[in-house]
Amino acid sequence: MTSVEDVANWWGTAVSHMEPGVVELRGRPIQDLIGTVGFAEMVWLMLRGELPDPRAARLLEAALVSAVDHGPHAPSIAAARMAATCGVGLNNAMATGVNLLGDSHGGAGQQCVELLTEICVREDQGVELGQATSDTIAEWRQRSRYLPGFGHRFHPHDPRRDPLLGLVEQAVADGVVDGRYLAAGLAVEAALVRPGRRPVPMNIDGATAVIYAELGFAAPLARGLFVLSRSVGILAHSWEELQQGRRNKGPIPPGILPADLSP
Repeated sequence: MTSVEDVANWWGTAVSHMEPGVVELRGRPIQDLIGTVGFAEMVWLMLRGELPDPRAARLLEAALVSAVDHGPHAPSIAAARMAATCGVGLNNAMATGVNLLGDSHGGAGQQCVELLTEICVREDQGVELGQATSDTIAEWRQRSRYLPGFGHRFHPHDPRRDPLLGLVEQAVADGVVDGRYLAAGLAVEAALVRPGRRPVPMNIDGATAVIYAELGFAAPLARGLFVLSRSVGILAHSWEELQQGRRNKGPIPPGILPADLSP
């Protein structure tokens, strides 16, 4: 016969503890956290089981802030806005957008952490950084023509790159992070420079990947953290769309009929 203890063990977790009058997150009473820690610190605590160095928390917060939105043309935002006009709740509209964050749209940060990690592993094996970088790029080129975290369809130079990497450089100088992943990212960027061709600088996925890797987050969490960040933009766009009163918004204005788009 299944006992209450069996049920408790089945759902046993180190993340939270609840009982009447008690709410503990990672062993800390919620009343001790409310008003004393910021949201980025709370994210760190929930994922890592401890509160971060305040300087590391600021670096995490910068990464989360940088990726909240990239306009209504982004598939996750566009889908959420259309869903918001279909008679579903705000949570459904948000879920529609979040569920579009896959390998091609939203997964490059995770993939870039994996790329940078491969370079660092080669370095640990005694391979010089430049060679480790070129070997890793060559392997990635066999899997895909896209190198995650570098280049952007809209921005010749992603405006989010410099401030984020500047913060990482400061964190290295302060001893908050060691800079290995930053060095690997910059090495990839340098390796992509070709005479007579447009530069392929690091983009938002690459810059945040550097931060997440430097802070010790596993590659899959880079995607999870991006989802957490982009959910803010998805919420804002969904709410704005709801205020406009449209019904059944489609991908093109109603004045344009499908026949008008026929070749």
